[in-house]
Amino acid sequence: MPDWKHHVFVCTNKRPPGHPKGSCGDRGCNEVRTALAEAIDARELFETVKLNTTDCLGPCRAGPTMVVYPENVWYAGVRPGDIAEIVQSHLVEGRPVARLLLPS
Repeated sequence: MPDWKHHVFVCTNKRPPGHPKGSCGDRGCNEVRTALAEAIDARELFETVKLNTTDCLGPCRAGPTMVVYPENVWYAGVRPGDIAEIVQSHLVEGRPVARLLLPS
């Protein structure tokens, strides 16, 4: 079994057009996931960071959302441009990116 330090789930749920909650699928989650996968590969973190996509994580209006385990850190409104900071600060240095945390 691999010894991952972090397990990251990116919501890629897509709701029907006009749904009142919207969805991460309508807010650019695929671009976020692609940027994260590329950053993990570029930094050669694939031995310590596992990336998965998932259906709805729940806070649809705050999307795109992602969660990092084992810390249970939730990010909201993530854009591809945020990924380098998340990777460096959280996945490498162990410091979650406060400005992107899902409000409680």
